[in-house]
Amino acid sequence: MYNKNDNKFSKNDRQHKDNKFSKNDRQRKEETSEKPERQERDDLIIGRNAIREALKSGRPAECLMIQRGERKGSVSPIVAQCIEMKIPVKEVDGKKLDFMCGHSNHQGVILIAAAKEYSTLEDIFTNAEEKGEAPFIIICDGLEDPHNLGAVIRSAEAAGAHGIIIPSRRSTGLGYTVGKSSAGALEYMPVARVTNINSAIEEVKKRGVWVYAADMDGKPYYETDMSGAVAIIVGSEGRGVGRLVKENADVVVSIPMKGNINSLNASVAASILMFEVAKTRK
Repeated sequence: MYNKNDNKFSKNDRQHKDNKFSKNDRQRKEETSEKPERQERDDLIIGRNAIREALKSGRPAECLMIQRGERKGSVSPIVAQCIEMKIPVKEVDGKKLDFMCGHSNHQGVILIAAAKEYSTLEDIFTNAEEKGEAPFIIICDGLEDPHNLGAVIRSAEAAGAHGIIIPSRRSTGLGYTVGKSSAGALEYMPVARVTNINSAIEEVKKRGVWVYAADMDGKPYYETDMSGAVAIIVGSEGRGVGRLVKENADVVVSIPMKGNINSLNASVAASILMFEVAKTRK
């Protein structure tokens, strides 16, 4: 016989059991689930004395990060030395420094060391000369994502490029993530960091290198002769190739799009053009 009270009790009992089970289940999941561990970085030099010694030894660095309002006192000569060595100086919130170094005593300053010593333009041309090949250079106009720069370095090495040029400002440098993203290619690829991209372009042009800028308004790359001494300019992720840089190029080339998306990831676009150049160098 149907008993309304029995049914009500059963319903409440089920709810109680369900709630209890859900709570216990959540607790077990929280206890057994692995918490993500913060990845250790070997490119951070923390503390004023350690940074002073690193700079004194000539350690290559990507940038100096200082806590806002900490330019005075013993930090002042560190900043001055970085400026003299053309190492970018960035002011950031103290919480960012805390997170980066795992809340160690950073004393308001962190030096991000380069994963590899920077080369020069001359090193890149020497690399081509030693291989008996026409120079093949990649110019990155303000890539800010280290994963993208690492991917460009990896593709450049695979395509037979002789070196990469990056600006010292508004660009990622050769930090830990770039080295890791290059999958080892950084060890074989000279990367020159210059203060002025346009001046570097003028220099490579004087040496007989034809400069091609990648832009959506250019001539299709497969209709362009990209043989001989070549430099390819790849723009930043958001802005693309800068106006003055594009005007300084000899030729502007594009990768025609047939889908609904009208642009490619910077490192992907660079790879397509690199291997188009590689095809002409057999």
